[in-house]
Amino acid sequence: MRVIFMGTPQFAVPSLQALLDQPEQYEVVGVVTQPDAVAGRGNVPALSEVKKLALNRSLQIFQPESLKSPDAVAPLAALKPDLIVVAAFGQILRKPVLEMPVHGCLNVHASLLPRWRGASPISAAILAGDTETGVTIMKMAIGLDSGPVISQVRESILPTDTTGHLTKRLAFVGARALVDAIPGYVNGTLTPEAQSIIGLTTCKTLKKEEGRLDWFQNATVLERHVRAMLPWPGGYTTWRGKLLKVISASVASSQSIASGGQIGKVVRLGRSIGIGCGEGVLELVTVQPEGRKPMPAADFARGAMDFVGSVLIPSI
Repeated sequence: MRVIFMGTPQFAVPSLQALLDQPEQYEVVGVVTQPDAVAGRGNVPALSEVKKLALNRSLQIFQPESLKSPDAVAPLAALKPDLIVVAAFGQILRKPVLEMPVHGCLNVHASLLPRWRGASPISAAILAGDTETGVTIMKMAIGLDSGPVISQVRESILPTDTTGHLTKRLAFVGARALVDAIPGYVNGTLTPEAQSIIGLTTCKTLKKEEGRLDWFQNATVLERHVRAMLPWPGGYTTWRGKLLKVISASVASSQSIASGGQIGKVVRLGRSIGIGCGEGVLELVTVQPEGRKPMPAADFARGAMDFVGSVLIPSI
């Protein structure tokens, strides 16, 4: 079976590798990934994780700015794919691409659709306090993650999961689900089923400013926020006009010293540090001051003598 693979970040790598691991069944005739980003002071091109694997395996690579133009689509059509597999590609596919392969396009999506259609389903699930998520193998259609479902695999969200941790697990869950689903889908024993509109939720691409911690929120929500924003954009606040990232945090126990009801006030919790919230206190575990490496919050407070007792400006 001739397959074109479309993907960009690390999440997509196990799915591409799973196809490459079965050369007797799948011939990956092309890999489509986002154009190289520019990183660092030297404006050095940063290759996507999918491109790195494709180069290592000497695969044909395409990096169009967009797949909207006929000129971008034509080289892919010339490959005559039987199937296109998409995993976190980063572009919306239009009708000419969706109808190009004999068996259409399959998507590896990191949620249990119809919950969390969109670009940041893993972060959204953690932020919402979901206890379960998973991977959906879906036949793609016009519209945002709206196509019929072929299969789903469930995965628990652990109380300590960050977006980074959960993404790694779901990447391998998705790869296994993909290669398990393709044969049944192609031979007709797995029939795609239309998504229900019951339980439909959507999420957007995360922006850097969404990492800001709003101290008017309750501590439970903020603890999830910290985990949901790691590794990017990262949960953060400001102190003395400088960025202070919160790498890890927990909800302070009821036995901990209260903040006196002042939102954003930094208080001492025995040997640790907490911030007064709209409800409860968020205990800071690991922080990263601007321009420095991550460190225990208690160590930061010892070096910044006036940190305890100060009031962090809440996001309004």
